[in-house]
Amino acid sequence: MLLTTWAVIPSCLPVVLRRCHVCAFGRFRASGKFRVNANHKLLDAWLLVLCESCGDTAKLTLFERKNVRTVRPELLDRLHDNDPGLVAELLADPLVHKRNRIALDWSGAWRLDTGDTPPPEAEVMEVSVRFAAPIPVRPVRLIAAGLGLPKAEVGRLLDEGRIVSMARMSGRLSSDFAFTWKRTA
Repeated sequence: MLLTTWAVIPSCLPVVLRRCHVCAFGRFRASGKFRVNANHKLLDAWLLVLCESCGDTAKLTLFERKNVRTVRPELLDRLHDNDPGLVAELLADPLVHKRNRIALDWSGAWRLDTGDTPPPEAEVMEVSVRFAAPIPVRPVRLIAAGLGLPKAEVGRLLDEGRIVSMARMSGRLSSDFAFTWKRTA
């Protein structure tokens, strides 16, 4: 039995799905910049995003009217420095999604790292798939890409019971899962 680990890794920032108030286009890209505003002892912070159609800037609220003492100094430094890592962290935060009523489009913004996985020649291969970020991906697509098979073939192998997993294989997953591939039925 061959044991291997695959990783789903972001290759760039996802597109923010939100309606533009200027041109009604629905796709924004993160500018990588933050805006922090102080009003006496209260802070507001936003992540700036740019409309892909007209270039208009929109603000995604991170926090509003927060007492300056309740904001961690290292977070404030990262906001002032326009830390690109913080942009990625905040785009992955479900609270930011809910507060701003946005969704993310990860199409073309991730890659599958299979390491040095040889072609599946072993009788049984146990694969553990790890997600570096909560990227919603169809498991059938991941398995097809990792094994170098068409998606229809992976679907057939699932139906035959040659690919088995405790995770739900229909729909999308964004958390770690494992599956077993059997060469023969």
